[in-house]
Amino acid sequence: MDSKKNIFTTIGITMFIMLLAMIINITLNLRDFGFDSAKTKAQLIAQNVKNGLTAHMVNGIMNNREFYINQTKELDNIDDLWIVRSKTVEKQYGEGTQSAKDDIDKKVLSTGKAVEFVEENFLGHSSYRITIPYKAEATKSINCLSCHEAKENDTLGVISIIITMDDLKQTSTKIIFYTSAISFLLVLVIMLFVRRLMVPYLSIFGSIKLVMQKANKGDYSGRIENINSGEAKEVAHWINEHMSKLQNSLVTIEDKIDIFLTAHKKEDVIDPIVDVQNTVTRLADIYRFRKTIEHDENIEEVYKRFASVLIDKFSLDNFNFIEADTTNKKTEIVYINQELLCDPLSKGCRADRTNTIIDSCQFSKVCDKFKSDKFYLCIPYSISNDLDFIVSIVSDTEEEHERVRSVLPFIQDYVDTAKPEVVSKKLMQILERNAQTDPLTGLYNRKYLENFIERTLYEGQYKNVPCGVMMVDIDFFKLINDNYGHDIGDIAIKTIANTLIDVVGESDVVIRFGGEEFITIITDCTEERLIKIAEDIRIAFSQQQIQANSETFSKTVSIGVSLFPNTGKDFWKYVKQSDIAMYEAKQTGRNKVVRFTDSMK
Repeated sequence: MDSKKNIFTTIGITMFIMLLAMIINITLNLRDFGFDSAKTKAQLIAQNVKNGLTAHMVNGIMNNREFYINQTKELDNIDDLWIVRSKTVEKQYGEGTQSAKDDIDKKVLSTGKAVEFVEENFLGHSSYRITIPYKAEATKSINCLSCHEAKENDTLGVISIIITMDDLKQTSTKIIFYTSAISFLLVLVIMLFVRRLMVPYLSIFGSIKLVMQKANKGDYSGRIENINSGEAKEVAHWINEHMSKLQNSLVTIEDKIDIFLTAHKKEDVIDPIVDVQNTVTRLADIYRFRKTIEHDENIEEVYKRFASVLIDKFSLDNFNFIEADTTNKKTEIVYINQELLCDPLSKGCRADRTNTIIDSCQFSKVCDKFKSDKFYLCIPYSISNDLDFIVSIVSDTEEEHERVRSVLPFIQDYVDTAKPEVVSKKLMQILERNAQTDPLTGLYNRKYLENFIERTLYEGQYKNVPCGVMMVDIDFFKLINDNYGHDIGDIAIKTIANTLIDVVGESDVVIRFGGEEFITIITDCTEERLIKIAEDIRIAFSQQQIQANSETFSKTVSIGVSLFPNTGKDFWKYVKQSDIAMYEAKQTGRNKVVRFTDSMK
């Protein structure tokens, strides 16, 4: 195992460096100790020789000095000892037994200062030499000047001593050897102890590393093995338990998550934890979307909310929503985000009819209702038994088209989430529409009129915009019911309703006010336009032939009109005016259009 090898190698190198440093330190200290010992011994012997010579001189036995010097040479560790006279003494007493051997003797004779010299050989002989001056003194007990022709402190000679250091070197070598051996054994024991202590932890570390390497690649099946003792065994057990729980939890999540997400199994996921993180994020986004649309007031707001998801989350910018009523065979475009490039209203939508995705890349011009060279996808979603929802997405490039295909499963998650709210709000829309629609003619009723007045005329898009109010009534309608029956009367009512729808504009509103009476609101109009539309209605209806069993007949209408300035909340005032004008038309001959004037009050 690399980690174990690296750790023990590092510890071994560290211990070796420490051992080597200790040996070097001991060697240097012993060397310094040997030098200091040799120096002290040499200085003491040299001083004793000097004092001995002085005693021989005082006692007048200088002729016996050779015996004293030779005896001193016989002391342990003294390699050599000699005395050299200065020129002054040689001139007075003659040459001594030893002349200056080398430059050191000459230097001390000339300077009067002691000189030390070390000759050190690692494997050979090592020695320490000191050469000290013998100076003239003039004291009560010793007066060199009485015998020598010299001045006080003149150098009378030098004493040189060479002390061998081989015995100290041998002793130091033994100390170093034994110390090294003991230290090496101690290091070996420490290494064995450290190894015994650390091997279980290093082994579990290596196993954890392998387990984590597999986990980092998304494989959580790895386990720690062959750890059988101590705290490491407990740690291995805990980690294995944790990894088992994690693996089982990920498998459970993997199996259960398909309940919530359509495209989960289709995702290319390497790491299950990353998959769970992405899944939770998606579920959170979808949950927020669902909670938001629950508080939307109507289905139009739900569609706008879904459109914002396509724009913000999936970066789509050209798409449309289509509703298909499968029961009534009716198709309606309910949302256009950018532009409408197809005509799904004529003969229905191919995606809805085939209940398959229409892909322009799979077959060129697969849908003849699409009028563009761009790429398109039309995806049908079944919302309920009688309602299909089609999302039409247009792309400028084939690359963008392929990207759109890749996000379709994610889009379906939002559609599936929105289904209950779409069904609920669609039902509410139908109920509200039925409550505001006349069942016979399909026109809006008085309840719708009240909402339209408040939301559109008073506060909406036509606020402060002049509008025309038109009261329409079929002439002699009671005779139709009396002569032909109520069924034919209903046909007559449907006929005038269709006539009104055909003549007025898309922004105008037609209301069945009650019985054979209708109110028409002509938005954004002038008096001339109001009169013209009313005349067009009167003429168009008079030309209609109403089938009554085996015969046909035609009828006329009387129309009263009033111009509503729409500057205040007094719409019903102008309804009353148009009603008065309508009765004026009936009383003055019927089959005419009458504009309200103040004289009619």
